[in-house]
Amino acid sequence: MMTNLFSSFDPSTNFNLNLNWLSTFLGLMFIPFMYWIIPSRMNFFWIKIMMILHKEFKILLGTNIKGSTLIFISLFSMILFNNFLGLFPYIFTSTSHLILTLSLAFPLWLSFMIYGWINNTIHMLAHLVPQGTPPILMPFMVCIETISNIIRPGTLAVRLAANMIAGHLLMTLLGNTGPLMSMIMLNFLIMIQLLLLMLESAVAIIQSYVFAILSTLYSSEVN
Repeated sequence: MMTNLFSSFDPSTNFNLNLNWLSTFLGLMFIPFMYWIIPSRMNFFWIKIMMILHKEFKILLGTNIKGSTLIFISLFSMILFNNFLGLFPYIFTSTSHLILTLSLAFPLWLSFMIYGWINNTIHMLAHLVPQGTPPILMPFMVCIETISNIIRPGTLAVRLAANMIAGHLLMTLLGNTGPLMSMIMLNFLIMIQLLLLMLESAVAIIQSYVFAILSTLYSSEVN
């Protein structure tokens, strides 16, 4: 019996150690051995995904820096693995914690800002005032654009963590009502849980893609 609804997101273990954070790197153990044998269907499938992402990120970045898309493809892969691992029973969902999502979002945003303000200062200043803004509104637009720029890592982190928490909480709440239900209602509940699991699988893919694509868009603005 859970003492707290959010205890399912508790990173501590019975040994009072944060061993659950090791699940962040557990994804490598779940890759089948056949993946590493080239060529394999799984290998071809993953390369196909990476090539699609590479083409999309390359268009958004708009730069000729070789290998720049690999950062965002790796980011997508890491978040995707951890989102999916959280759907398995008794595996800690590390992406539902702000400590991990902020650790991914803040250094990326900070490096973009440092690079942009050092190398493209005029371009970064021009971004503070959108084109066609009336002169009387320019001071307000600078304040609004500055605030929206500062909260970017927070919105990236909170979006990912909140989406992971929301789905897991809903499944936990419905799962706790199972012992109190009749057999007919229990079958109905299992069907709902399976549908929710499919929805959470889609959310796991979408949120990792959104995190990577927004990071790419933020980086493209500093050039």
